Amino acid sequence: MRVGIVHLSVAAIFLFIAAGVFNLQIVQAKKFRDLSDNNCIRLLPQAGSRGRIFDRQGNLIVGNQLSYDAMILPQDRPQIDKTLSAISLALGVDFASLKDRFRKGYVASFVPVTLEKNINFKKAVALGELKSDYANIIIQPRPVRYYPYGNLACHVIGYLNEIDHWRLTKLEDYGYKTKDIVGFGGVEEKYDYYLRQEDGAQSIQVDHRGRFICTLGFRPPVDGKDIRLTLDIRLQRIAEEALGERKGSIIMMDPDTGEILVMASHPAFEPALFINKPAQALSGLSESALVNRAISSAYPPASVFKLVLASAALETGKINLSTSFFCSGSMRIGNREYKCWDVHHAEDLRAAIAHSCDIFFYRTALLLGPQVLHDYAVKFYLSKPTGFDLPYEASGFVPDPLWKKIARFQKWFDGDTANFAIGQGDLLVTPLQMARMVAVFANGGNLVTPYIVKNIAGKDLSGYAEGHLKIAVKKNIINYVRQDLRGVVSEPTGTANVLAGLPVSVAGKTGTAEAGNNKTHGWFVGFFPFNSPKFVICVFLENNGSGHAAATAARQVIEGMIKENLI
Repeated sequence: MRVGIVHLSVAAIFLFIAAGVFNLQIVQAKKFRDLSDNNCIRLLPQAGSRGRIFDRQGNLIVGNQLSYDAMILPQDRPQIDKTLSAISLALGVDFASLKDRFRKGYVASFVPVTLEKNINFKKAVALGELKSDYANIIIQPRPVRYYPYGNLACHVIGYLNEIDHWRLTKLEDYGYKTKDIVGFGGVEEKYDYYLRQEDGAQSIQVDHRGRFICTLGFRPPVDGKDIRLTLDIRLQRIAEEALGERKGSIIMMDPDTGEILVMASHPAFEPALFINKPAQALSGLSESALVNRAISSAYPPASVFKLVLASAALETGKINLSTSFFCSGSMRIGNREYKCWDVHHAEDLRAAIAHSCDIFFYRTALLLGPQVLHDYAVKFYLSKPTGFDLPYEASGFVPDPLWKKIARFQKWFDGDTANFAIGQGDLLVTPLQMARMVAVFANGGNLVTPYIVKNIAGKDLSGYAEGHLKIAVKKNIINYVRQDLRGVVSEPTGTANVLAGLPVSVAGKTGTAEAGNNKTHGWFVGFFPFNSPKFVICVFLENNGSGHAAATAARQVIEGMIKENLI
């Protein structure tokens, strides 16, 4: 009886084993065959080149150059130290440091470990000579960003860095993944989808220990698309030199098309530093250096806003061309004395714009009322982004009595209207909005949409711009204010007379805004040549001067353009 039970037990065990063998070899044969094939095939990525960026003339602003990474394939572990020692001598890098990088970077015997990035060509050749003795040395060419003009136009370009969590959550559905290098700011970020390359791969076969056997195939990488900007790098250099080390921005734009020819912002940064040492690059930046002050920061426009006020007053009939007010240097509004920067005596509108007389515009604004001021500011789209094609554009802000009542639980006073009239108080604008506003007077009443990308991979994008809006102000009013802007420069007592005497006729308006702590912002907006404008210019100096200083910087830009035969 017991012998029978033992025989049955042994038979059952052998039957179970046979069933298992049948399952492995017959039922699941295809599954395990596929796993075996996959286990012996490895993909080694091959980097492509990111799309290049050119200016309007075809000058290369951002390109790519070959860099080399020193790598080692850790197949023969007993010989690793000997190989690392040879690499150490060739690269001039401490052996202990290479050993530590190898230890931290090791994943598997078939995965190359990067020991040193961005070695130069000379060192790459030296390593190549070692390959005959050390077959597991790999010299991997890799294209990296190249900036022939250094930090010129850095805020327009942006920089590259490893993708962060915020961007990854938004872009992972579009094929982005952890550790991807993506654009931050400027063209690099907004057009990253077009600029980014599609990496290729080399398919290799390895044995059961992960050792290389042979190459099975190669898929070439696909380079990113090239982009051409409306920017003129020659003008950009002139503008940045005029701005110097002062905080602020300079914009130049075609008043008829909205093409941005110059967009300078300071403080600046070095995009190249982010390629290998992003932490060091960020730690060494000055205050808010990554902020594009031309589009991402909003400031009180000061007396530049008087152009909007003048248009509103003429169109509503609250004043006419012969209306004048007496400027004694100050006037009382409520319980406070509001001053003018000078004593101008009797001033009509033409003189008040040329001299930037605050008293004239205080009185005009009180006749109009704050709601009309608000409505005309909105007509010039000062409370909305311009639709510019780079990220992080601020919208600015235009106050009104209802907003103050709801947001601050406060009443609107005549003093608020006086501050509004001269572009102070809660009114905030960006330099790009001011450039767009003055373009209305340059082109006869069109509100253009600024843009900076001209084409992608040869496909012209100018036809895709949002186009022009006809400003909701009568053309004769626009033309009258336009004529007054010439007097700001041409009259000996005009606030921008520093621009007189140039070979090209300039029109414009200065502004000096209080910024707190006894500091002021300086503004100049204008256009030239006066009779047939080709350029709109906006100079903004943050906490660093007056309208006169901004006009002086504008003169420096125009003189540089004349010297280079760019006008």
